[in-house]
Amino acid sequence: MKTEVSTAANFVTRLLRGTGLLSDEQLQQFRFSLEEALGGKKELDGMELNIVLNKAEEDHYQHHWFPNAPYRGSGYRCIRINHKMDPLIGKAACTIGFTKEQLFSLLPSELTMWVDPYEVSYRIGEDGSICVLYESAPPSDTNQADSCKDELRIGRSSPSKSFSMMTCSS
Repeated sequence: MKTEVSTAANFVTRLLRGTGLLSDEQLQQFRFSLEEALGGKKELDGMELNIVLNKAEEDHYQHHWFPNAPYRGSGYRCIRINHKMDPLIGKAACTIGFTKEQLFSLLPSELTMWVDPYEVSYRIGEDGSICVLYESAPPSDTNQADSCKDELRIGRSSPSKSFSMMTCSS
C-alpha cells in the first residue's frame, strides 16, 4: 500500500509543481499530508512527521485495502475532482495554507485517480485516456476479474485535449 499511496501523492504534487506557484517546502508538506491522509506513513529527516488530519481520515485506506481482491473497494479509494475538490486533497491543501478553491484552480477540473493494490492510474477529463502511473504483478492467487476501469480503457484512444499527460515510472 505504501508504494501505491506514495505514487498517487507524488502525481498530484507534480501537477501542482507544474504551475510554478508553490514553493518546494509547500509541495513537500502537501505531499506528506496527502500520504498521511491516505494511510501512508512518512518520515522527514529521521523524525516522524506529526501531521494529524481528522482522525477518521488519518488511515483512509486502512480497512479498504484488499490485495487478494484488488478491485474490491476501488470506488472508495478513488481520488476524484469533478467540479469539486476531493476531500482528502482539500485537507492536504489546508496544511499548506491553501483553500480547496485555491487548489481547485491549480488542478484539472476533472481528475480521477484509482489507487488500487498493484496499480495506480488516472484519467484527466471525462473523455481522457486512462494512464497507468504504477503497476506491479499481483500474487498468482489474486482475483483477476475485469474491473469497471478496464471497461473504460476499451474504446478510449486519445487523451483529453485540455491537459498534457504525465507518466511516472517506479
